[in-house]
Amino acid sequence: MNYLIINGSPRKKITYGVIKQAISNFDGNFEEIHLAKEKIPMCNGCYKCIMEGEEYCPHYDIINPIMDKIRKCDGIIIGSPVYSMNVTALLKNFFDHTAYLYHRPQFFTKKALVVVTTAGAGQKKVADYIDENLKYWGVNNIYKLHFACGGKDSLEKDKINKTAKKFARDVESKKMHSPKFSNIISYNVWRAMACCDDPIPADKKYWFDSQLVSHEFAPEVKLNIFKKLFSKFVFFFFRKVFK
Repeated sequence: MNYLIINGSPRKKITYGVIKQAISNFDGNFEEIHLAKEKIPMCNGCYKCIMEGEEYCPHYDIINPIMDKIRKCDGIIIGSPVYSMNVTALLKNFFDHTAYLYHRPQFFTKKALVVVTTAGAGQKKVADYIDENLKYWGVNNIYKLHFACGGKDSLEKDKINKTAKKFARDVESKKMHSPKFSNIISYNVWRAMACCDDPIPADKKYWFDSQLVSHEFAPEVKLNIFKKLFSKFVFFFFRKVFK
């Protein structure tokens, strides 16, 4: 299995230590991206990635190699310490460059492990924020490790090891988990918007070229009959809303 580690910390300290402890529990090919070394310019909010296509981002030559590595990996590991009750600026800036994935999700077969540490508070909130972004990317299943480490002399290795092993077993199984109803709703919102009379050009191209517009959800991920009916209803409803 191929794993991509995205380190959102400017340092290799506690958060990175948790990641290293986690991956000591399973075998695989590990590639590391340290966002501090990528020198990604700040997102300037030009909307080109959303309106015209991600290839029109002024920083595409820097961002796309990272996205290619995500496409090729089996499991994603993303880490960030808590900075001012949020992710680091490094990770936030990276997420800002992937805003188009809210409109055009694509990582439906990926599994992810989120690692967040803090000296004080905010670890769960920040882990949930990363989790939310990954869900909009389309990621199939997400595991979370979050710790308040202030005043502690050692890592909570038992908790780290247990979650890491579950994550690895899931990646190796290649099992696709049924999406939550909230994921089905967001999928069908963008699916319906791509079919409206005046769609965002890049959205329409993606949904129709990929043929996802013809599916209740990504075809790799099976829905039971109830979720299929729910998806059909949501799509029908938003087709009426987005005329």
